[in-house]
Amino acid sequence: MTLFTWTLIGATIIVSSFLSGVFGMAGGMVLIGVLLVFFDVATAMILFSIIQIAANGWRALQWWGYVRWDIFWRYCLGGAVAFAGLRFIEFIPDKALVYLLLGLMPFAVDVLPKSWRPDIEWRGVPFITGIFTTIIQFISGVGGVFLDMFFQKSRLDRKTTLATKAVVQAASHILRLVYFVSLTGLGTGLAPLPVLGAIVLAIGGTMLAPYVIERMTDDGFRQWTRVVIYTICIVYLARAAWLYWQYWQAG
Repeated sequence: MTLFTWTLIGATIIVSSFLSGVFGMAGGMVLIGVLLVFFDVATAMILFSIIQIAANGWRALQWWGYVRWDIFWRYCLGGAVAFAGLRFIEFIPDKALVYLLLGLMPFAVDVLPKSWRPDIEWRGVPFITGIFTTIIQFISGVGGVFLDMFFQKSRLDRKTTLATKAVVQAASHILRLVYFVSLTGLGTGLAPLPVLGAIVLAIGGTMLAPYVIERMTDDGFRQWTRVVIYTICIVYLARAAWLYWQYWQAG
């Protein structure tokens, strides 16, 4: 790949890590969408997982004291169940499907009435959340929007929400990395030096986020999250439509 391509990917990593650090999601949607332009699905998922493990892990360290560990362990148990099922199927999505799911996910979540949405603090919900969020992350790459649905009715403040989502998402990214590596190997076109650089950039973007978070209100946090998410979704639905059109043209 050209220097311009690596520069674009590097800038995307910084911006996406910053967005994830502020909103607890959205950044991953930006990053996986860009990576899919330059890599095949499996390689994009592997690199994306490595970057997100670094970003979410660093974010978890930043807010370590706010993590709800009871939620984390039950979520991980559900994620392990999902991993076992998907590994048996050995399913790898195509690019159009990934973009389509990325674009549709927030709208699908909004269709479900708020009164029906479970609370992450309810008994048994973290386990169920772990199962379905992990499945979604393996197929679309990003499950943050779906995961957020389970936090919306909780009484957790924004720092506890960000911290807890960071550790559970890091766990899901580790599972996804193991999943795709076990199916396809380490991916094509990935060299140690660029991967290390991507990790450093991801941590750097995440380190900028607390300066914004400390100045946001809880209401502002939720409002801006929706604006960012839906803007990204519209772009990805258009991208999915374009890819499906190309598939149809190719016969």
